Amino acid sequence: MKFVDEYRDATVVKSLAAAIARVTTRPWTIMEICGGQTHAIVKFGLDELLPAGVTLVHGPGCPVCVTPAELIDRAVELALKPGVILCSFGDMLRVPGSGVDLLTAKARGGDVRIVYSPLDAVTLAEANPGREVVFFAVGFETTAPANALAVLRAARAGARNFSLLVSHVLVPPAMRAILGAADNRVQGFLAAGHVCAIMGTGEYHAIAAEFRAPIVVTGFEPVDILQGLLQCVRQLEAGRAEVENAYARVVRPEGNAPARALVHEAFVVEDRNWRGLGPIPASGWGLRPELAAYDAPRKFGLAAAVPVEAGECISGSIMRGVMKPHQCPAFGTRCTPEHPIGAPMVSSEGACAAYYRYRHRASAA
Repeated sequence: MKFVDEYRDATVVKSLAAAIARVTTRPWTIMEICGGQTHAIVKFGLDELLPAGVTLVHGPGCPVCVTPAELIDRAVELALKPGVILCSFGDMLRVPGSGVDLLTAKARGGDVRIVYSPLDAVTLAEANPGREVVFFAVGFETTAPANALAVLRAARAGARNFSLLVSHVLVPPAMRAILGAADNRVQGFLAAGHVCAIMGTGEYHAIAAEFRAPIVVTGFEPVDILQGLLQCVRQLEAGRAEVENAYARVVRPEGNAPARALVHEAFVVEDRNWRGLGPIPASGWGLRPELAAYDAPRKFGLAAAVPVEAGECISGSIMRGVMKPHQCPAFGTRCTPEHPIGAPMVSSEGACAAYYRYRHRASAA
C-alpha cells in the first residue's frame, strides 16, 4: 500500500538498526512519548533490533491511560443521572474508576453511547432536545480541535442541552515532569508526530535546552521510528540537545494554525491530575469561562473531583520510564485485558496491552 509499505520495508528497517548500532558507543535511555509509537515498537520488535546499549522506555502518551479515576467516576455519575445520555469513544468504557467503569454503568441502566466523533454527540443533542447529552472529551492536543469544534458548534446553534466532561492533557508539561523527577532515567525523547502536527514544535525547544535532552519528532511506522531513534542517538553521542523533525511529511514547525485557533477559542490552560503521575501544573485544558454553560460538572453541580490513588497498578512507574509492563507483579495474571486492574491494560494504546498482546502469549507458549 502506497505511503505505508515503504515505511515498513524490512531492508530499510535493518539498515537503520545497523546505523544505530554503528553510532552507539555508550548506554542511552530514550522514551517514545506516544502509545501509538509504543505499539509499533512492540508489534514489530523494533526494540529487539537495537544494540544492547539503547533502551526504549514507554511514556504517558496514551490519553485513556492518564485519565484519572476521579474523572471516570464523574462520567459514571453523569451516565446514571435520569435524562442524561453519556457519549464516549469506545476505549473509555472499560477503564476502571475508583468504583465501577462506564460499561458497568451502562449495564445498570445508564444511557451510555459510543460515538465516533464529538460532532455525533452534538447531532444527538439537537435530535433529542428533551435530554441532556454529555460528551466525555478525553485526549491530548490531537483530539482537542474536534472537541473544541463540537462545543463551539453547540454554542452557536443554541444547543444548551449539550455539554462536555473535559479531561484534556498536554504533552510538553508531562515531559518536563518526567525529566525533572528525582528517579528520571530518560535522556532523549521521540515526540508524537500527530500532536506536533496540531501544535507544531515550538514548545519543545525550551525543554530540550533546559534538560539537555534531544527531542526528535517521529511518525508511527517502523522506518519513521528508527529514523527518529538514529537522529536522537546521534545527538546524544555528540552531546547535542536539539529539536529535530523526522516526520516532515506531516509536521510543520508552526503546526496547524486553524486547529490551534479553534482550541484556543474553546479552551484555557489549567492544572490537571494525571492517572499514575499525579498533579502537573498547567498540563491540561478546560473550557473557557464564557463556555461555562457547556461544562458538565458545573451544569450538573458535581462535587469537586478528589484524586484517587492507583492502588496495585504501577502505571505511573511505567509511564515515567522507571519500569516496564512485564515487571509488574500483576501483569498477565491478576491484570489482563479481560480483567484489567489499570488503564494501560485496557487501552488500545496502553503499554501493558501492547506487551500482553504481542509478547506475553509468545513467552507463555
